[in-house]
Amino acid sequence: MAEPLPPARSRIPGSGLAKGLAVTLRTMTKKTVTAQYPEAQPELPPRTRGVIGLFEENCTVCMLCARECPDWCIYIDSHKETVPPAAPGGRERSRNVLDRFAIDFSLCMYCGICIEVCPFDALFWSPEFEYAETDIHELTHERDKLREWMWTVPAPPALDPAAEEPKEIAAARKTADKLAAEQAARAEAAEAEAAQARAAETETAQAKAAQTEAGATQADPAQADPAQADPAQGDPAQADPAQGGQAAAVGEPSAPSGQPSAPPGQPEPLAAPPSGPQEGQS
Repeated sequence: MAEPLPPARSRIPGSGLAKGLAVTLRTMTKKTVTAQYPEAQPELPPRTRGVIGLFEENCTVCMLCARECPDWCIYIDSHKETVPPAAPGGRERSRNVLDRFAIDFSLCMYCGICIEVCPFDALFWSPEFEYAETDIHELTHERDKLREWMWTVPAPPALDPAAEEPKEIAAARKTADKLAAEQAARAEAAEAEAAQARAAETETAQAKAAQTEAGATQADPAQADPAQADPAQGDPAQADPAQGGQAAAVGEPSAPSGQPSAPPGQPEPLAAPPSGPQEGQS
């Protein structure tokens, strides 16, 4: 058996009218402010849903936005291109190239589903709202116009200081550090090669200078051996015959003419007796 409903509260007649009049009275006492548009642009929230901007470099023509759009107001055309292999011996790859990306804002209901389902962050909300046209057919904006609106997209809000770094930023920083290390290694290798080249050039110059000096010495014997260039300085006996004769007289007696002198270290041979008859012999 259902419980009985509690008794309804008694309402004062005319309470609703009194509340409405109170709001009217409070509004009448405030100063009226008129927005001087278009001379003064309104201050919009950063996430205002004005138009959709396209970041073309991130688009891979996956067609998810066009398939998920409930109004079918996104038009995409593309073609395939063959990409040569990145390394020798690799396989060729094919990729989709965007030809057309257009949005018909006369059909768009600004639900934001296309922005949410995009896996590569190619679509963003822009606070721009001044895109009215006199013809409804001109509300279909192509990718050039969508790209212009992309530069009006506000920056995302700052992260919590205690939050972890996003994976995209960490991967980008890791890649940048790797490239910087590779460039530093290339610079060091180039400096080492330049130092080796300078050392080789120095050695070559020194060798050429030594060869030049040797050739000059052979061409001028006076510089090579001063004794040969000046016989008077190289041999005192030739410089002064008198002194040479005295030196020979002071030394050992010279061998008679016609007889060979004994080699050094051996006694002199005895003189042979005369072959003729001697006096006093019979």
